[in-house]
Amino acid sequence: MKYVSGLAEAEACTLECAHKNHPSARVRNRAHMIILSNKGYQLKDIADICGVTRQAVSRVINRWEKRGLRGLYDDPRPGKPRLLTPEDEDFIHKMVDEEPRSINKILISLEDQRGKKSSKSTLRRVIRKKRVWKRIRKSLKGKRDENKYRKKQNEIIQLEERRKKGEIDVRYFDGAGFNETPCVPYAYQPKGEYIEITPARGQTLNVLAFMNKDNECTPFMFECTVNTDVVVACFESFIKTAAKETYIIIDNAPVHKSNKFLSCLPEWEKKGVNIVFLPEYSPELNAIEILWRKMKYEWLPFAAYASFQKLTEWIEDIFVNFGSQYVIEFT
Repeated sequence: MKYVSGLAEAEACTLECAHKNHPSARVRNRAHMIILSNKGYQLKDIADICGVTRQAVSRVINRWEKRGLRGLYDDPRPGKPRLLTPEDEDFIHKMVDEEPRSINKILISLEDQRGKKSSKSTLRRVIRKKRVWKRIRKSLKGKRDENKYRKKQNEIIQLEERRKKGEIDVRYFDGAGFNETPCVPYAYQPKGEYIEITPARGQTLNVLAFMNKDNECTPFMFECTVNTDVVVACFESFIKTAAKETYIIIDNAPVHKSNKFLSCLPEWEKKGVNIVFLPEYSPELNAIEILWRKMKYEWLPFAAYASFQKLTEWIEDIFVNFGSQYVIEFT
């Protein structure tokens, strides 16, 4: 049997201190192995207690017998010394805040201001610790009236609370166009190869839909241009199916502000359907925007863009299976 025996009092004291207080978990564990071995524990028992293999315990004992306390520590690892200090990395992240797209400018600033030459791969490795490379979102937040936005947001929250209680229905209305050019800019592709798609705008399938947060959706699809007459006709058709008092959230598109559309509001209110206009530049409040994003960037496969007919079939399939196969988790 392999054991450690005859520890000097100073060694035993140092091992106990290392086991309890050393900052390295590896050193603490190795010190514990030597202590247990000195107490007569077998290799298998030590391995079970320390959560390692029997061979690992044997190696630690061998290192102890050859090196003593120095055997508790890892040997220096070969390799190039670290080029960038934590301060250099903080500088890099500060520069990324100012130049989020330009690696070359950051490299120049790092050399000029910190005296450090680095490769692009090293710089990217540092940046990836806190950031990911992704598309920048377009946002209209800077143009909107924040007070109006918050007020309308609270109003919608209250409506949603009533919907959850079954008192009313809350629908989000909007339209989107689909053609044979996919909206998927990124995809996993074999190294050295490309997934190629032939752009083909051709026909456009316009979809108007009324969706609620129970994953219920009433869509209308057209190959013609969407104007006020088309939108009003969709509303008239949807209102016939409304089973309870309904609030429809819509944006300020020109067709929604046309005289013909606005003239219909009093009659629709008599039928229990109320139109809620969003403040300008507030697409985040219209939950149906999530549906369009899911369809264009996630649910429609590349095969759907083979032809206009295929595209139409896939979109119809999504709406038929919306709420079962295709689900949005609203927070």
